[in-house]
Amino acid sequence: MHVPAEYIADFARFIAASPSSYHAAAEVARQLDDAGFTRLDEEEAWSDEAGGRYIVRDGAVIAWLQPAASSPTTPFRVLGAHTDSPGFKLKPSPTTGSHGWLQAGVEVYGGPLLNSWLDRELELAGRLALRDGAEKLVRTGPFLRIPQLAIHLERGANDGLTLDRQRHVQPVWGVGSASEADLLAHIAAFAGVDRDDIAGYDLLTADTHAPERFGLDGAFFAAGRMDNLSSVYAGLVALLDAQRSGADSDHISVLAAFDHEELGSQSRSGASGPILDDVLTRVAEGLGATRSEQKQAYAASWCLSADAGHAVHPNYSEKHDAANQPHAGEGVLLKINANQRYATDAAGAALVARLSAAAGAGYQEFVSNNTVPCGSTIGPLTATRLGIRTVDIGVPLLSMHSAREMVHVDDAAALADLATAFFAGE
Repeated sequence: MHVPAEYIADFARFIAASPSSYHAAAEVARQLDDAGFTRLDEEEAWSDEAGGRYIVRDGAVIAWLQPAASSPTTPFRVLGAHTDSPGFKLKPSPTTGSHGWLQAGVEVYGGPLLNSWLDRELELAGRLALRDGAEKLVRTGPFLRIPQLAIHLERGANDGLTLDRQRHVQPVWGVGSASEADLLAHIAAFAGVDRDDIAGYDLLTADTHAPERFGLDGAFFAAGRMDNLSSVYAGLVALLDAQRSGADSDHISVLAAFDHEELGSQSRSGASGPILDDVLTRVAEGLGATRSEQKQAYAASWCLSADAGHAVHPNYSEKHDAANQPHAGEGVLLKINANQRYATDAAGAALVARLSAAAGAGYQEFVSNNTVPCGSTIGPLTATRLGIRTVDIGVPLLSMHSAREMVHVDDAAALADLATAFFAGE
């Protein structure tokens, strides 16, 4: 089992290194490199040798550990997660402003809890595409802020805050004339490139407040982007645990960290896209599998779809199902929905029960209140696309989609314990 205090300290460093999906994929790749995994190029032929390998596609990363005894029908155990989080994305012609303020033109990305982004020091982070075809990661550090209107100028603000998604969330970053300033020139300076070399960019906001433990005995952990870096990191730790164990396995362990889940996953690096099938097919072909044998492998495979969920909120308990109210510190969520917004079924629930017993980590069931629409995950998408048996789990959070979410330290470590048991073949 992972020691919660040590695990959360390492997780904090992972989050700090991952202000965007592109940085998260790069940090996963760095740790895989350090562990001896081999990065593969999708444009080249792949070796069929056993061991750890991975690819990075934009803000997604797929990594796998192939045992020496793998055959054409060896099944896969896939832990699916996503690297992106809600926030704001920089628009084209991003230098805006008025009344002497310089502002950044941003577009809402996903479904952020808008008010949580007010009055925070934000950074821009992501990738730059240069004219020569190269890409470069960049992060600005504290550089922007979305200032809230003072209560003296809006006396009813505490009675109901309404934010216009176009007018009220454009951050400030300086003073001067927008016609004479150039936000991209400053971003280029942070990246150490020439402004004129920037041909494209994918830049998003991130809160710069450091991750922090707090509360009685430091039981809670607050940070941005835990939906869903909590699952990405747990899957990475579990994959590295599987590698270190050196044990022969009857399956191929796979970490699938997709991008664009917050937008519906419909992209070349999202769960609705071809990336996972591309990788699994090439791995199977390297083992000499026919299409029929690959389908045999899929039929014996499992996907653990890991995405953050909701702990019961003490101030809004009526928003939860009366009989299923998961509590902080009592384990990972087993996410269930009758309408298949989550992919969990009876067989999946039994798998999680076995993993929980093997890992010594608790779990608790989550189901939505019938009057509160249920979100979804990459689980149903993966099950539909590949036909692999899938079950949905995740850590229970408060303040999901806030600029800063919170989790119980024990629950974060319990997810890694379950993931480790999953890759161990329990």
